[in-house]
Formats: sequence, C-alpha cells, structure tokens
Amino acid sequence: MPEQSETDPDLPCSIVTKLRSGMQVCLRPLHPSDQDRIERGIMELSDRSRYLRFFSSFKTVPPSVVERLSAVDGVNHIAWGVVNLDAEDHPAIAAAHAIRDSDDPAKGEFAIAVLDDYHGKGVSRALISALFANCREQGLKMLDIAVMRENRKAVRLIAALGAEMIKGEGAVAYYRLDLESALAALREMAKPTGLRDIFTAFDI
Repeated sequence: MPEQSETDPDLPCSIVTKLRSGMQVCLRPLHPSDQDRIERGIMELSDRSRYLRFFSSFKTVPPSVVERLSAVDGVNHIAWGVVNLDAEDHPAIAAAHAIRDSDDPAKGEFAIAVLDDYHGKGVSRALISALFANCREQGLKMLDIAVMRENRKAVRLIAALGAEMIKGEGAVAYYRLDLESALAALREMAKPTGLRDIFTAFDI
C-alpha cells in the first residue's frame, strides 16, 4: 500500500499523477467517511451513465446502495476514488469498487463509475490500475464484472485487459478477469503515462 501524502488538509492522497490529457489527479482509497461524496457522485452521473452502472434509472439514490458502497474496509471491500486536482474545489470524478466473495476469498466483484465530463481522458485506466494493484496486495486473484451489453466502451476496455465472458442473461453479460493478466496488460499500455506512477507506488 503506497504511503499517503498530503496535498490538502481535507484531501489525503496516496498517489498524485497526471493523466494523458495533462490533468493532475489524486488517487486514494475510499473510506466510510466518504459516504456523502459517494452519493453526490452517483447523482452527478448522467441518467444514461447511472443506468449503465447500476442497471437502473433511479432518480434518487436508494440508501441501500450508498450504504453498500460506503462500507469500505480495505480488505473485503476495497475501493478507490479519483479527484481532479486542477479544479479549485477538487471535485471527486470517479470511483471503483471490488467486493470480496464471501464463499471464495480469492474472487471479488468489480464495478467502476466515471463522471461523464471525464470520459475518454484516461481516468478509468488509472483508477483500475490502483484498485487492481491494491486487490492483488489483499490476495484477490479474480474479479467478476457485470456489464450491460450496450455499454460497448466498458466491454472493449475489459476485453483489452483479458476478461472472458462467462455467461449472458438478457441485456447483461458477465465477465471474469484474471488480476495478474489484467495488471500485465495495463503495464504494457503506453498511455496514460501516469500509470507508471501508480505501479511505482505499489512497487510492481
């Protein structure tokens, strides 16, 4: 786990890096105290992005969703977030979660969300690099991912990381990702260059 460094009294950062767009970001583990940020971030997604992430077009976030996503312990529920350090108010722009399977401790369930204005800027790759490296430290080996079939960008990304579809149910496809293979694929990606900072922080 990388050492934390302070860039702002209210924003403990584990990793500071630049994305391929040149934007400087902070990546850090989420904590239960981030509950309000998590709820606000969900509501800042467009209706379309919220549907693709949660398979629901809810207009108000169900309390059970916020409670589940904020129940982070760093072992059985690992989560990382990204904030934009170039913006004056340091807004949270993305979050990713991996929740360990209670029956198989080497396996977990993965999900990610990035605010619409930050799509295509390298946020996803940076965020999943940090999350996957942390998951590896905690002994996870496989991650299951449920994706709407129409979410072609997500499907392309996880396919590039070596995910294999294990089943399909209607509009949803289920993939399984080997963490070592995914991290190896991410290390080979030239962009965003900030990925090197992340892997250096985790000494991998």
